[in-house]
Amino acid sequence: MVLYNYHRGNIYAIGAPVFRSFLLSKALGALNLDLNSGKIVFVVNPHSGNGKTGGEWPRISRLAKEILGPFETRLTKGPGDATTLTRDCLLAGADIIVCVGGDGTLNEVINGFFAADSPIRKGAALGFIPNGTGCDFSRTFPSPLGIKPALQSIKNAATQTIDLGRIRFRNHQGGTTSRYFHNIASFGMGGEVVERVNRTSKALGPFVTFIWGTLLTLFSYRKKSVTISVDDGNKITKDIFHIAVANGRYQGGGMLVAPDAVMDDGLFHITVIGAMILPLVLWRLPKLYNGKIKTIPQVFVTTGRKVSLSSAGRVLFDIDGEQPGILPAELEIVPAAIEMIVKG
Repeated sequence: MVLYNYHRGNIYAIGAPVFRSFLLSKALGALNLDLNSGKIVFVVNPHSGNGKTGGEWPRISRLAKEILGPFETRLTKGPGDATTLTRDCLLAGADIIVCVGGDGTLNEVINGFFAADSPIRKGAALGFIPNGTGCDFSRTFPSPLGIKPALQSIKNAATQTIDLGRIRFRNHQGGTTSRYFHNIASFGMGGEVVERVNRTSKALGPFVTFIWGTLLTLFSYRKKSVTISVDDGNKITKDIFHIAVANGRYQGGGMLVAPDAVMDDGLFHITVIGAMILPLVLWRLPKLYNGKIKTIPQVFVTTGRKVSLSSAGRVLFDIDGEQPGILPAELEIVPAAIEMIVKG
């Protein structure tokens, strides 16, 4: 069943797949947010995309003024700033937050929408101008490509409610941390690749950066023994190469690790890649990009709302392209958690 919600001048479809909901809103002629009365704030990471965003921001800012009119800008200076800035702006009455950066910056901004597991400002919408290293979220979600189309979509302000993941894990200081993620949390190989990529230059672009990081990591990576449980079911201990707990479909600059994932179905799509010897990994690596990952014999896929992972060894993981901690971790899907501005 699909429920319709009229809010702030827009008609939303709750519970339908992203593209179907988007087409439905177009067919119904969804009205725009009133940008004259709504407060827009751009949260910009000038360091994203290996500094590319900082160089392009003056041009983006000029175009934004032409298309949107008045807005405010907050520039990040370091890790965590985007979360703090977003939270402060929402508490001050912002109606639309526009993230300019990559998936890591978007993750921080999304976490700024929440406090104590509750939204700070209900009805506030999030726009995204992807300008980072990976930007895998935009491969699943119907985000506009290009600066002008993205700004025009923000002006039109058609939105789609999407799910988020919430993860509780051990951070690198030994404490426990909880945060949201919009795309994918991955464990094992993915965590080690991201750790390598984030401490090297990204000047060659997302695909080359991640494929080079993957190849270098392959030669030093050792299989991990991980215990996994889905929806409080039986615990299974398995030697793994990689585990992806996915809300979106892509990670690592274009790896299609969860081809069936939908961002508003209330489910994680979980891909478990069992341990393989190096020559076999190299032989099957193209299937991580061409949508044929499920044909690999060592791959198991399932869905669920809760996932628990632990290991006796040290297992790194990444959340939306950042590497914040190690196992153990508990993950749960949060249905219809945030309103995102879609292409329109």
